[in-house]
Amino acid sequence: MSNENTKSWIANLRASAGATIALLVLCCGVYPLLIWAVAQAVFPWRANGSLIRADGTATTRDDQAVGSALLGQKFTAPQYFHPRPSAAGDGYDAANSSGSNLGPTSAKLIDVVKQRIADYAKENGIDPVVVKIPADAVTASGSGLDPHISPRNAELQTARVAAARNITAEKVRALITTNTDNPDLRILGEPGVNVLRLNLALDAQYPMKK
Repeated sequence: MSNENTKSWIANLRASAGATIALLVLCCGVYPLLIWAVAQAVFPWRANGSLIRADGTATTRDDQAVGSALLGQKFTAPQYFHPRPSAAGDGYDAANSSGSNLGPTSAKLIDVVKQRIADYAKENGIDPVVVKIPADAVTASGSGLDPHISPRNAELQTARVAAARNITAEKVRALITTNTDNPDLRILGEPGVNVLRLNLALDAQYPMKK
């Protein structure tokens, strides 16, 4: 290799190394920092995980949070609205987010859904032959962490929750409406009732008597 070729090769190597370092600093340092700063300044609640306090209000401090508006939690007591089933770990485990991976023709899935229908009908005092039970009440979401249930699912649970808290169904329905999220951009998807926020609102306004 001639002296001129060697110098050219070294120059190209230096240019490549310099470009790599510059892009590394820009893409892995400046850009993420800029995005983080803008997110914290413009919408800190969403940027920090949509955390909520026990009274259902937003918080950006972890030590005050009881959950996230984006993640489902397990509720089984009659005075609470129950979320849709979960196949994530032991249920609603964010570290093991997943679906059941059972197909629509799976005999196991069919048996599980039949049992869920029977359990749902019994706990809510309805006849599954007469009342059509919504799919989200008996099937798990793909993530296992869905924080919402359908308005119809919430309506079918209203009588149970109202009776357990000794309040009118109208009061419960008012909270359902308040905690129903509209479709994205008003047209994408369906309305959904945020179960955690709804249950927190119930505890805040109509606490159980000890």
